[in-house]
Amino acid sequence: MNRSSTPSPERAVPPTPRGQRTRQRLLRAAETVFGEKGYEHASIADITREGGVALGTFYVYFPDKKSLFVEVVDGLGERLRRLIAESVEGLEDRLEVEREGLRAFFRFANEHRNLYRIVRQAEFVDEACYRRYYVTFARGYARGLKQAMAEGQVRRLDSETLAWCLMGIGDYLGMRWVLWEGEQGQEQVLDTAMDFIRHGMDDRPAVAEPDNKRRKPRSARAPRRDTR
Repeated sequence: MNRSSTPSPERAVPPTPRGQRTRQRLLRAAETVFGEKGYEHASIADITREGGVALGTFYVYFPDKKSLFVEVVDGLGERLRRLIAESVEGLEDRLEVEREGLRAFFRFANEHRNLYRIVRQAEFVDEACYRRYYVTFARGYARGLKQAMAEGQVRRLDSETLAWCLMGIGDYLGMRWVLWEGEQGQEQVLDTAMDFIRHGMDDRPAVAEPDNKRRKPRSARAPRRDTR
């Protein structure tokens, strides 16, 4: 069972529109700088320079570099979940939900090219933040799968395990065909992924044998006679 991550830190929202815009500039700049230089090599001066903000202004909005990094990771997770929710809104067929959700993830990964590097750094910068990114996503995913199972659209399995399996598929496909290849052949990738999700890897026809044809365990069979 997954350990719970620590709660997301409270965010001080600036009271004025101008302050909110400045804060957002810092967050966007931090996403770029952390992605390009890495957390250890990124400096607050790099971030303020990228965002066009005075160095001293940084401390009006964030106490330190780590708190900014954590908010960048949390913010990426929130925006990704929101985009996927909006992309599948109104869809009733679970397999369509899976396809459009995967497509939305590809789009997000393409628009946020530093997503993978930033999230993976989080494991070493703030493990609770790293876990929260995935656990929060998985929790909502599992709820949707559980509902689809109750409606008879998905075979009954452990919904949490299935959620993590599907997340793994999306994560690696996004890395290979979006981050490395720039969305080349995306529809073919989606077709293959959805065929796998629908049917698995078993190429044998799923035909149940009649009860009287099924082989009994050896312990339940009559002992062999020695015909020698």
